[in-house]
Amino acid sequence: MTTPTTPRVALAGIILESNAFAPVATEADFRSRYYLEGQAIVDEGAKTHSVMPLEMTAFIGAMNATGPWEPVPTVLTGCQPAGPVDDGFFGRTAEAIIAALAAAGPVDAVYVANHGAMTAVSDHDPDGTLVRRIREAVGPETTIVATHDLHANISESMVESADVLIGYLTNPHVDMMQRGEEAAFTVRTILAGARPKAAFIRLPLTPASVTLLTREGPYADMIDFGQRRQRELGGAILNVSVFGGFVFGDTPKNGVAVVVTGRDDLAPAQSLALEIAAKGWADRERFRRRLTPLEDAVGLAIKVADDDSLPAVIFSDSGDNPGGGGGGNTTWLLKALVEAGARKVFMGSYVDAALAAEAHERGEGAEFEAVFNRTVETEFAKRFEAPARVLKLIDGSIVGRLGMAAGRAMELGPSAALRIGGDDGITVIVITQRHQTADPMFFEAFGLDIARARTVTVKSRGHFRAGFEPWFPPENVYEVDTAGLTAPVLERFQWKGLPRPVYPLDEDAAWTPPDR
Repeated sequence: MTTPTTPRVALAGIILESNAFAPVATEADFRSRYYLEGQAIVDEGAKTHSVMPLEMTAFIGAMNATGPWEPVPTVLTGCQPAGPVDDGFFGRTAEAIIAALAAAGPVDAVYVANHGAMTAVSDHDPDGTLVRRIREAVGPETTIVATHDLHANISESMVESADVLIGYLTNPHVDMMQRGEEAAFTVRTILAGARPKAAFIRLPLTPASVTLLTREGPYADMIDFGQRRQRELGGAILNVSVFGGFVFGDTPKNGVAVVVTGRDDLAPAQSLALEIAAKGWADRERFRRRLTPLEDAVGLAIKVADDDSLPAVIFSDSGDNPGGGGGGNTTWLLKALVEAGARKVFMGSYVDAALAAEAHERGEGAEFEAVFNRTVETEFAKRFEAPARVLKLIDGSIVGRLGMAAGRAMELGPSAALRIGGDDGITVIVITQRHQTADPMFFEAFGLDIARARTVTVKSRGHFRAGFEPWFPPENVYEVDTAGLTAPVLERFQWKGLPRPVYPLDEDAAWTPPDR
């Protein structure tokens, strides 16, 4: 293949991580975050602080830096993790992408920025459906490169329809820019003549996300091993991606997946994929994690508030992570801390539009009875009320400072900092739009100094670790066992789609390595 003088590269993506137990993701959910068509994609990527996924921004920047090219932007949209996507919205958006490709004429490559763990109401693999339809539209000779979150649930259709799948390497996710750049370099490499060949292995292993950290642990070891072996094999391997998956997708394609792409030969890719998969399976018992009981967490909060010689601590409200489809509105941890008289606590961030609106109506300094979940009460979102004072009000337009959201524009909607329990009591952040608290700006935007808190609690599963590491090293992080749509105790859920038997739910799960 000869590299086109000015390759035409299409840009597309529908980004959603679907939790089977969460409410359906609607068109309004996507449009409230971002829905970009045509030139708006390129324009958004040029902004200093964009709402667009960092991998798309980086892809465009890397293509600009590596030579002439003609972007062919189609549709890029995404929303916060939620339930399955509405069939109608997904169908219309996929059709809009295909129509834009048809109108644009032949392209040399397509870059797809998807999460990889999306489901639809009637399709357990819309990521695969989208890439397959793109392949059918552009033909077998056009290069297709896709980037995915490392929590993607990889299907055969995704692997077969794309030339290369590139997964994040870090959790918390801080390498989206690098993966977007890698995607651009990979497109250039393929257009210059490389012939990618992908090997794919899925294990009967569906761990909770709290075990999929990449600083240390079994998943970190799998990724590190794969990257080391890729370097040892030199130019024979284009990419090694180990996808931990998102168990709450509850689909037949769930399972830790290894995708290794050879440059021109399948055999080295197959061999390396088998090595990585075998290592992961041998380590399967390490994919378990003990959580901190709620009562122990409350006791620790009381203890560190009374003794300044102890290090401050941060709690993950692990059962209610908006970054995994949680509502951001469970109150068990808040209620327990209030009833125990906890002090010097920052809590973020509760999603309660009605409470935020009331705080704005009353104004800063007002004292009132704060009622959480007043308008909507569900199995997990229970009503809770406590006397509170309005400390600070903001409009909710912020820019992330550290970790996965660094430099990215976020809209929280009207938001309030409320104080419960006196001047050194519990400071609670209430927001309108659902976000996980993975960045210090969720507190700093209200003028709060995180270093003054003795306990910080966040509705985030793990991404907060990167955002709050300046104050809380790993040894001062506690994952609290709370109920909710993202509770890491998998035995509490009624699974319908997982490929049983599967570890750790089924101790008798077995894996037979493929015969190469």
